[in-house]
Amino acid sequence: MLSSSRVLAGWRRFFGPRATPNLRPGLSLRRPLHLAPPFLLDDYVPRYQLLSEVEASKKRSLAYAHLRNCNLCPRLCGVNRYETTGMCLIGHDVKVNVIAPHFGEEPCIQGHNGSGSVFFSGCNLRCTFCQNHDIAHQRNGFDLTPEELAQWYLKLQDVGHVHNINLVTPEHVVPQVALSILHARDLGLKLPIVYNTSAFDSLASLELMDGLVDIYLPDFKVWSKATSQRLLKADDYASTATESIKAMHAQVGDLCFTPDGIAKRGVLVRHLVMPGKEAEGEQIMKFLAENVSRDIFVHIMEQYRPDAHVGKPKRRTKKEKEKGVGVGMEAVQQGQEEEEVRYADINRPVTKDEISVVRKAAEAVGLWRFCDPPRHDGFAM
Repeated sequence: MLSSSRVLAGWRRFFGPRATPNLRPGLSLRRPLHLAPPFLLDDYVPRYQLLSEVEASKKRSLAYAHLRNCNLCPRLCGVNRYETTGMCLIGHDVKVNVIAPHFGEEPCIQGHNGSGSVFFSGCNLRCTFCQNHDIAHQRNGFDLTPEELAQWYLKLQDVGHVHNINLVTPEHVVPQVALSILHARDLGLKLPIVYNTSAFDSLASLELMDGLVDIYLPDFKVWSKATSQRLLKADDYASTATESIKAMHAQVGDLCFTPDGIAKRGVLVRHLVMPGKEAEGEQIMKFLAENVSRDIFVHIMEQYRPDAHVGKPKRRTKKEKEKGVGVGMEAVQQGQEEEEVRYADINRPVTKDEISVVRKAAEAVGLWRFCDPPRHDGFAM
């Protein structure tokens, strides 16, 4: 929490040198809104507009080089994507599932006109519970070159009148995304870029995106190595995510808004609370407060649902099938039918208590900027 003197100084910079907040007796001075100094911007120019032609040219050359030897994401496949594919199954073009104004994001991202979302097919993770598995786990969609993708950004801006360009799951197509943003800049794009990621990004990919991205929207999923191995199929997820989020914050800082309540720059960290994993959520909140910033904007999400591979019948080997005639009925009779589905421990919604544990842990370590529903009928800021 900021000191009273700092908050009062910020209040007076915003409302005038003689302004004094009207506090009831006994109440301490607390910042009541996210739309207050130092998180308020008078105006905003996207970062890619500030790049020099030399800087832009260097980024283009680097992007093409990475496509020829793909080592940008933590998988380090090292393939030539003009000839073959790696873990993500995507080549030198991007495969896009949906491009449209989207109204399922945080209020400060979607605003009134929607966020111009580009849902990329493919992913460098293999989350067993993936909430978008039909997009991320399957190669559904249409192929676009970086130049064609840039033209879609302009359509979202000029026809959709969206507040930003929201790149959803871009970790595996970072070179193509960088090229598309630079081309869109030349075509007249003026909207902030949102990098909507699983946080499984390498420092090299974030270095390439530095100067191109305005808002980082990482989803910090789990903390323990055992959980990431089992549920994400990645050995080093948490260690990668911690370094990535620190690098994102070093680039753009805490989330800032223009007076209309729309976020324009900074980091917004999501955490999807999962059944029985609230202790991992506590560790994530502690990391954010102690190693990134106590002013970081956090969205503790409660919309987990069993999906993808969760709750599907367990596969049995031929030996198990030969051995286990009638085992299914016996298990049911013994009340063990839950063991017959995959990932039974997360085959349920989260409870209010589990969500409350993570929220209280976040507040206990000093986090205070949360994506909460508004306590009024108006627009949530």
